Amino acid sequence: MTPAAALSATAPALFIVLWSTGFISAKLGVTLVEPFTFLSLRFSFVIALMLPLAVLWRARWPRTLRETGHIAVAGILMQGGYLSGCFTAMHLGMSAGVIALIMGLQPIVTAFAAMPLLGESVSIMQWVGLTLGFGGVALVVWQKVSLHSLDAVTIPWSLLGLIGITAGALYQKRFCANFDVRTGSVIQFSAALLLVLPVALLTETMNVIWSSGFIVALAWSVLAVSIGAISLFFYLIEHGEATRVSSLFYLAPPTTAAMAYFAFGETLTLSTLAGMIISVTGVALVVRKPNLAAPEP
Repeated sequence: MTPAAALSATAPALFIVLWSTGFISAKLGVTLVEPFTFLSLRFSFVIALMLPLAVLWRARWPRTLRETGHIAVAGILMQGGYLSGCFTAMHLGMSAGVIALIMGLQPIVTAFAAMPLLGESVSIMQWVGLTLGFGGVALVVWQKVSLHSLDAVTIPWSLLGLIGITAGALYQKRFCANFDVRTGSVIQFSAALLLVLPVALLTETMNVIWSSGFIVALAWSVLAVSIGAISLFFYLIEHGEATRVSSLFYLAPPTTAAMAYFAFGETLTLSTLAGMIISVTGVALVVRKPNLAAPEP
């Protein structure tokens, strides 16, 4: 198997595993530091790591200002909008279950938007898979759903996260799907930093206690999530249909639940296990390629 074929085969699974760990590091991070301060540090470290790599490896930079602008806009939406919305909602007390349910709408919203914007077709079987996927997520997170933190502040922030990741993925797929991950990451996270840093400076204390727990959470969110998972997400956007790629997000809550079971001893209830099976089934229906009729001899 060639390296390209191996990457194509393993990218979805590796992306889900790395992306799912982001929920754990984010939960730890926002309990120790204010959300925009945490994101400013996270984005700064990503830039500090990726910029030297891009220079040393002589990675390809965008040829035009227009292309650079498209990459920056996608970064503001996906890195800035999505993470700002989710982190702030979490920091303000929104339960992980409610956030997961709201983010679970992303594949369905993407499917609706991808038809007119990208010209993608969504089959009846894929719609069935999208519905099953959302139902599976609901079962997985149901016991963690708390409505006490739903108010006029947390709901808009969580919706910002949903809009950011959906619009950013669609925008990138349409206008700038093909770029070098090393230089593209520098551009995207720089643009996102220009969004979150002023907010942190104006609205937060920016106090940081460099405890071992915070350092681990920050390091993991930088290396495993913002560099590892996001790079794989860029690859999947470039090589796959938006609806199929977005359906993979249905696997994040089940994967996180499994990690919590093995790492922290959390209980896996029957509803959680059923939700895992339903989510996997739903995603399988979305990503499966239709059987093509064999050519006649």
